[in-house]
Amino acid sequence: MNERSLIGQEMAGYRIEDVIGKGGMAVVYLAVDPRLNRRVALKILNPLLSEDDRFRRRFVLESRTVASMDHPNIIPIYEADAAADGTLYIAMRYVDGPDLRRLFYDRGPMPVSQVNRIFAQVAAALDTAHAHDLIHRDVKPANILIAGHAEGDHAYLTDFGITKHRTSLSGLTETDQFIGTPRYMAPEQINKEHIDGRCDQYALACVVYEALSGRLPFERDNEIALLWAHLAETPTPLTALRPELPLEVDGVMARALAKSPEQRYDTCARFVAELRDAISGRPYEPVAGIAPAGTAGAAGRPEARSDRTGERTGRGSGTPESDPAGRGPARPGGRRIVVGAAVAIALIVALVATLATVLRGGDEWDSYPGSPAVPIAFEHPGGWEPRPHADVFVVASPRAEDFRALFGTPVTADWATVNRIIRDAPEDAVGVYAQTLGTLDPRGNAQQLQETLQSSLPGTVNVFSEVVQVRVGGQPGVRLEGSIADPQRGGRLDFTGWAVERPDEPALVIYFCAPTACDDALADRFVRSVSFQTF
Repeated sequence: MNERSLIGQEMAGYRIEDVIGKGGMAVVYLAVDPRLNRRVALKILNPLLSEDDRFRRRFVLESRTVASMDHPNIIPIYEADAAADGTLYIAMRYVDGPDLRRLFYDRGPMPVSQVNRIFAQVAAALDTAHAHDLIHRDVKPANILIAGHAEGDHAYLTDFGITKHRTSLSGLTETDQFIGTPRYMAPEQINKEHIDGRCDQYALACVVYEALSGRLPFERDNEIALLWAHLAETPTPLTALRPELPLEVDGVMARALAKSPEQRYDTCARFVAELRDAISGRPYEPVAGIAPAGTAGAAGRPEARSDRTGERTGRGSGTPESDPAGRGPARPGGRRIVVGAAVAIALIVALVATLATVLRGGDEWDSYPGSPAVPIAFEHPGGWEPRPHADVFVVASPRAEDFRALFGTPVTADWATVNRIIRDAPEDAVGVYAQTLGTLDPRGNAQQLQETLQSSLPGTVNVFSEVVQVRVGGQPGVRLEGSIADPQRGGRLDFTGWAVERPDEPALVIYFCAPTACDDALADRFVRSVSFQTF
């Protein structure tokens, strides 16, 4: 049947208006639910699939499992069932925005900051599905939707309707039909082996590779050659296609794209976090792990790993190391450079410090001593002004008064001024925020922390990272990443926050920034400077 023949018709109580996507197994329509007067994306599966009773039962069961997952980056499913004629369908939230495939076609390689933001959200969604024993199996740009108007806005992972339970074998249906897209398919899916969430990580790494380079890890003239490349070949290192990336990125990508799932990261969030650290050029801890074998310029390079506390330590052997591809010494921030002469070391250190100061536009920082009401001391860039608010919190920013007003009225916040700053001067839409908060539980999970932040911060709060154990100011705590957004006009600030245990009352410290102006190095320096005072 022509997929457009259903336009204007009713299916399972939904009025179909247009075709918005299609593939070999299903067609997705824009439809209206007249019962609630809302638009939905209605996915109608190929009628041939409905003839398999086992598939029908599994489809309904797993779709309902997906619908029960309350995660901000998983597309909400409203209904999954069979119509009166037996046709299987899923009704889900309609997202009025492009998918990543469209962004790639329109814009080419993505900015690094946007890659970090979007894929942290996608990784969190995948890890949540894996925790529910579901495997997506078809992670690709077309299944990652971007909502909103600002670049790098809210990401949704979709097309969970044909998932696979982790106890199932291989990437095949009972009728030996592949589930997945060859361009992003993990070797174990191709080999009909047991699969788990690490096959989604491999596909996610393929999408990340495409986002950063503008091309797929493997591009071949036919599908057989493409599948063989996933099984046996090594992709071109990303740094050869995008030279401004640090060499450590190649090691992270090599691990996520390892042929064996046992050699990949334990979670998708860990992969994306390691990638972010490698891109930022921060020092990392060399540990035993996969080396990108067969990759020129990356062979023998240790795995990039951080301890997630804002402090990085090196435990390598201390032996000299150079780039096997002959591109010169290892870059600072990734590997040790052993130089025989003390004078040479001093010159290198001085040069790096000078360059860092120039690139940051100066390195003068001021101290905020804290107060009896907010006993949190910290350092901030010299051009920022600290502004306390009614003995409740303190904010420091180049536009401190505007952000003090925003954070001062979390329930009825007026975003108009801040939205203009985000749009016209994003470099000024940055700052730090600190307060003590009795309702904060640093031992809570991401969902509990999001609920607490929602009552304390302005706009709509979305936490899209895993909760990472850290120490701040000598006290135990957790680190998390997320965003706060204007629910009316779509303005958004990203943030890295730390919830810290203290003897009397927990503390919340946040680094916030416009999505295009975030600086991980600044955030790290800020949190390392935090201390808790006694007055």
